[in-house]
Parts: sequence; C-alpha cells; structure tokens
Amino acid sequence: MSRKKSTRYTQKSTLVVYLILRALVLLALVLSFLRRDYESVFICVLTLILFLLPLAVEKRMGLRLPSTLEIIILLFIFAAEILGELNSFYVRVPHWDTVLHTLNGFLCAAIGFALVDMFNRSEKFSFQLSPFYLALVAFCFSMTVGVVWEFFEYGCDQLLSLDMQKDTMVSLINTVDLDMTRTNQVVSLEGITDVIVVMGDGTTLPLGLGGYLDIGLHDTMKDLLVNFIGAVIFSIIGYFFVKSRGRSRFARRFIPEVLPNQDSPETNTES
Repeated sequence: MSRKKSTRYTQKSTLVVYLILRALVLLALVLSFLRRDYESVFICVLTLILFLLPLAVEKRMGLRLPSTLEIIILLFIFAAEILGELNSFYVRVPHWDTVLHTLNGFLCAAIGFALVDMFNRSEKFSFQLSPFYLALVAFCFSMTVGVVWEFFEYGCDQLLSLDMQKDTMVSLINTVDLDMTRTNQVVSLEGITDVIVVMGDGTTLPLGLGGYLDIGLHDTMKDLLVNFIGAVIFSIIGYFFVKSRGRSRFARRFIPEVLPNQDSPETNTES
C-alpha cells in the first residue's frame, strides 16, 4: 500500500487564513476581469498558484510545515502580490518592502534549514552537522536567495525598463569622480535640494524632487540588510531548536518537521 499522504491545511487556524485569503484573491480577480485589467488578473492567478506552494513543498520534500510557518508564508504571498502589487502598498505604505524582505530572509532560512536537516536525519549520509553549522547553512542559503533576487530585480530594470529596485532621494554625494586633481580625493556635495536633467536636444528639465535621485543602490543594500536580519533571527531559532533536541515549543512553531522513513523504500509498501 502506498505511503499515506500527509495532512495539509487541516489545522483550523491555517485553514481559516487560507480560505479568507483565497476568497479575497478571487474577489480581486473578478473585479480585475470586469475592469479588463488583465495584468492584475494574471497576478491574482499567480497568487492562487503560490498559495499551493506550502502543499507542494510538503509533498515534494517530505516535510510537515508547522501551522505558524504556513500562515506566515500565506500572509507573505498575499502581502507581496495583492497588497503590494495590486494595491500599490510598495509605494503607499512606508517600509512595506522592507518588512517583506525581512520576512523573505526568515522564510528562506527556514527552507535552507529544512533541506540540511533532511540530510542530517537521513541514513544515506554519514556526516552530522552541529547546531552551529546547521544554522550557518540556513543563514547562507537565505542570503544567497536574497542576492539572486536582487540580480533578478536589476536585470528586469535594465532589460525590461521596470523599476523593481526603487529609487531613493539623497541630499549628500561623496565621489572621487568630481576631483579635478585626479588624486583620488573625495569630493562631498552636501545639501542637495534639486536636480536638473539636460536632455539630448539641449532642453533642461528641473525635477523638483528635493534631492538627488539614487538609482537603486540604497534600495538594494537595504533589502540585503533586512534579509540578513531575517536570516539571523531564524538561524538563532534553528540553533536553539537543534541544541535542545527539538524540545523548544517556541522554535517548533517555525521549524519544518521532516517526516520519518522518507528514504526507506520498505516503508512505502506493505506485504
């Protein structure tokens, strides 16, 4: 007899959150379709697909995600796609992007932790990572995903003329490019209040932005910094979870559970 399927979204709290969020997405999908806003329709469909991601992870990797972690994942997807993209929270709500990148660092560390924990518990591998190295691998996995995502944003901005790497207004520039002596001396421009753009035909365009428009650098570094914070938080939780041999009730709310006998063919059939 084939292995029994793991229960999914059977926790009452997770099921309630999933049904509410799915209903809101379906409502947004219908309204977008009636407005003939097909780009928003696509985002809604993508969100519904992403809602199935925890189920796919559980089935594919042989994990059981704790209810708290599942709810965080569902809320993260909804906040990023529906609130962030459809309702422009990235622009309207201060630090919205910052909060989501922090959560992303936390969630990616959870995935990295689960991947390595599977190896730790597998009989196919003879090595066992210590709690510190297990937390370190989870942290490095999260940071790698964060860096790759920033590469993706930069590529979309350069190739597709998007603005995924949001710009920042700055009033101070430190640069050696304005050093007329060419001796690598830093020239500081302080108190910048406006920028004038000179077009190719010689016309000038005062932007009136209140400062210098930084093209993505501050946003990228900020995203990586908060991703770092999220990854560190989960890595600490994972460290103490392994250190306590899984007895920490708080940590168990965020640590994916590896289902037993995932690599034993004998457990998949019965005589």
